[in-house]
Amino acid sequence: MDKDHRLVSTISAIVFLAALSAALIVFVSKAQAGLGPGAPPAASDVSISANMDSNKGVVSLEDRRRRTPTLTPTRASTSTRTPTRAPTLTFTMTTFFTRTPTLGPSQTTAPSRTSTSTPTRTLTFTSTTTLLTPSATASRTPTPSGATSTPSPLGAYVLIGWNDLGMHCYNLDFQQAAILPPYNNLYVQVIKRGDPPQIVTSGITVSYSFPDNTYSVGKTNFWSYANKLFGVTLAPNIGLTGKGLSGTMDPAVDHFVAQGIPLTEFSDSAPTVRQPYQLSLLIARDSNGNEIARNQVVAPVSTEMHCDNCHVDGAFGVSTGNVFTNILTLHDQLSSSQYPAGHTTLLMNNQPVLCSECHSDNALGLPGVAGVMSLSNAMHTMHTGKVPDTIDGCYNCHPGPTTKCLRDIMYTDEGVTCINCHGGMAKVASNPNPWLNEPRCDTCHTDPKFKQDAALYRQSKGHGGLYCEACHDSTHAIAPSSQPNDAIKFKNLQNGQGGPLGSICTVCHLTTPSGSVH
Repeated sequence: MDKDHRLVSTISAIVFLAALSAALIVFVSKAQAGLGPGAPPAASDVSISANMDSNKGVVSLEDRRRRTPTLTPTRASTSTRTPTRAPTLTFTMTTFFTRTPTLGPSQTTAPSRTSTSTPTRTLTFTSTTTLLTPSATASRTPTPSGATSTPSPLGAYVLIGWNDLGMHCYNLDFQQAAILPPYNNLYVQVIKRGDPPQIVTSGITVSYSFPDNTYSVGKTNFWSYANKLFGVTLAPNIGLTGKGLSGTMDPAVDHFVAQGIPLTEFSDSAPTVRQPYQLSLLIARDSNGNEIARNQVVAPVSTEMHCDNCHVDGAFGVSTGNVFTNILTLHDQLSSSQYPAGHTTLLMNNQPVLCSECHSDNALGLPGVAGVMSLSNAMHTMHTGKVPDTIDGCYNCHPGPTTKCLRDIMYTDEGVTCINCHGGMAKVASNPNPWLNEPRCDTCHTDPKFKQDAALYRQSKGHGGLYCEACHDSTHAIAPSSQPNDAIKFKNLQNGQGGPLGSICTVCHLTTPSGSVH
């Protein structure tokens, strides 16, 4: 009789749980809505299996659903999609039914039960929803700044991306003056894996986006002053080259590039917190719009310039209540008698001031005024003897004690600083062509296999036509970097291993070749 009672109770519990499963699936669908594309499934699109382990009292509910992919603004067509198992959600509830205790694998005696009480049993429901995601060869969910990603198996193509500089700087406030606008660059090479691998640019497109940095207006006042500074009227969130915070990269001979991205250091999820190592999402697609590769690449950006270390009210006999107007006032006092023709208005009466209107700047490609020192030469000349020739001295103007833009292995492991490569303030002030005449790697790395084939490291190529920065990363961020976000793109390609590329040849090669990487 007791046995029959237990059987009936168990069957009743299963029936109850089966009825509850539909409600649980709806809950799971809502909870995981952000992980997969498409609208909630219709009733005919859902099949549910409920299985009970009579020994453990566990019901597993599996929701298999067919979803219609939703197009995003950057996707020209739907991709072939394959099911990817999503993380499971676990719900726990207590039910009341009678059953005979069964020994588990770690139990030697059955738990004691009294015949006068109704035993309770905690059941754990694990619901796994099958989500449909793009059938990418390296498909990954965009990783927020500061997070890590889970590598996926490589497919027929790999995407290698980088930023051309170790850091892109811009003014936090453009109301008084502008040294640099929001202007970031991304580069990509797409490799068709093989023996040998091939760099491809035809028949594919590469898109870029910043999943946690989708707007810049409101994070900076640049757009309020862009016309006065640069003589152009820009649409919101569109930069000086016409690029936005998402779009299609431009193909070149052996790579793809997006120049002039108006990125700020403030993420959407924390718009008042500086995060200088922003993550881009780069996706390569074939001519049919199918995703073939993706990666996540840092776009470094910072407003950390500590003019306030020196140019506070009262310093140099100037007090205007604002650091930048203190600088403009001092500039007028020291140099107004030398202002060139057509630029004789006092800076304080001509705000906002674009420094490269008079001082040429190779960083922006602006010629300035003939006979006037370049911006780099002028800045380093005026501060020679006032700013120490140390990394802390450099961090008065360059980002900075918090940002730590010099973060590569040569600094962290070997102690090589700005001064070791660039020299002190006086030497930098005498550079005849700043930004385009810079230290070379092969000055120290004298082995012929490390010889640069271009004037700058960021322009040089090596192994199989790959850019040096593709494998070793950006200037001042030579891998492995001290910043975790820099490592994500390498870990995505090297099964969780950080940079540089090269220790695992089968990222690009199908079989491991013999010989040196270089």
